[in-house]
Amino acid sequence: MFFAAKYLLFAESFSQALRSLRSNKLRTFLTLLGIIVGVTAVIAVMTIINGLDQTVASTFSAQGSTVFSVSKRPLVITSREDFIEFNKRKDVTKQDAEAIERLCRLCWRIGTAVNGGGLIKYRENRSENVPVRGLSLSMFEIENIALQTGRAWTKEEGEAGKNVAVIGVDIIENLFDSRAPEEVLGEEIRVDGIPYRVLGIAAPLGKVLGFSRDNFVYLPFDTGQRLFGARDSITIHIQVENSDQFENAKDEVRVIMRNRRGKKFGDKDDGFAVESQDAFIGIYQNATSGIYFATFGVAVVSLVVGGIVVMNIMLVSVTERTKEIGLRKAVGARRSDILQQFLIESVTVTIIGGAIGVFTGYGLAFLLATVMGFPLIINPSSAVLGVVVSFVVGLISGIYPAYNAAKLDPIEAMRNE
Repeated sequence: MFFAAKYLLFAESFSQALRSLRSNKLRTFLTLLGIIVGVTAVIAVMTIINGLDQTVASTFSAQGSTVFSVSKRPLVITSREDFIEFNKRKDVTKQDAEAIERLCRLCWRIGTAVNGGGLIKYRENRSENVPVRGLSLSMFEIENIALQTGRAWTKEEGEAGKNVAVIGVDIIENLFDSRAPEEVLGEEIRVDGIPYRVLGIAAPLGKVLGFSRDNFVYLPFDTGQRLFGARDSITIHIQVENSDQFENAKDEVRVIMRNRRGKKFGDKDDGFAVESQDAFIGIYQNATSGIYFATFGVAVVSLVVGGIVVMNIMLVSVTERTKEIGLRKAVGARRSDILQQFLIESVTVTIIGGAIGVFTGYGLAFLLATVMGFPLIINPSSAVLGVVVSFVVGLISGIYPAYNAAKLDPIEAMRNE
């Protein structure tokens, strides 16, 4: 009997909340807006970050914690002063790579790369600012570069500096009018006016954050040096056999490079940069943590505003229904019954807003994931979080109006017009 009475009270309170929502659509919209915006922001960002996490993890997992690089300057430079100082360093050269290969006991694979960009042409078609890399043959193993058709250059072709190339699938789409990859093999493209014969087509990598990873041309390292200038600084990539050797290998390489630059104990600047994928993951995590905090800030403000609006609307509802409250108390309703009724109504309103926010958040995340090209990962816990947050906001926002309703004197309430 007790549970039946409680169920009837809950059902009536829920029904009253729905009637209140339907009776004034503009007021309902304003009541729900803050809750919807706050929950949408939380759901969308959590879903997007989950997708980004998987994309970043899959992008770097091929190398994991077994590959690091040595270069003249770090890839991320935060100030003009640092940039000027880094440019004063000696260039990293092919001789440095040979010294590392000769002296480093824990270094499993050594690869060299020189990076640039250029104008790529095929007959009348052209594509500007295409990334062009000169790679040693070992870089195909270090970076897990897979080919969908054709082949890479041989050791002899690389050492001879032959004008041959491996291209990404975007080059086929942009210059060869999306011909079949097999038909492109043997064709001649021009990089800054110099002809190169296409030997292979790399397997597609897809997009990250909306940017394609398949728009590139790979040349043999010596060919790339000839194109960009043999005196330019290069990047050395080192791979160890297993992650347990990673830190020791980095220390070995650092000692070798410092000795080649005449560095003494106590010199703060090594004269070169040693970087691994962990550095990029750290930058990514710092960026996403900032996004998290900013979004949660917006969400908190939205939910606070939404909670204030819900409280004001519930106070208006109490005023409008004063006579009804007095009548209910006159026929035996207790203060706890009135309190519970208005709390249920307040929570119902915010949970409806939270549910709408969950759907709109997933919809926004789906749209952004489609545009930016990363997977959509729906985590049920984010939906639960959205509903729970909505419940808490409704509960807190409804306490004061419900208390005001519960303490009304039945006689005075019934006299209200």
